[in-house]
Amino acid sequence: MFGLFKKKTKRELLQKKYEQLLEESYKLSHTDRKASDLKRAEAEEILNEMEKMKDDE
Repeated sequence: MFGLFKKKTKRELLQKKYEQLLEESYKLSHTDRKASDLKRAEAEEILNEMEKMKDDE
């Protein structure tokens, strides 16, 4: 309960965005392959950012 109002770190926000993009990519893969690939590329960029943050720590 005390963590209810805890501010999320940048890494946590990026992780959530990454998961959302992967989910959108999967859903789009059934109807629009090109859009799915674009979402996947966005997710990969975020993953690279997260890895850079990990290296900086």
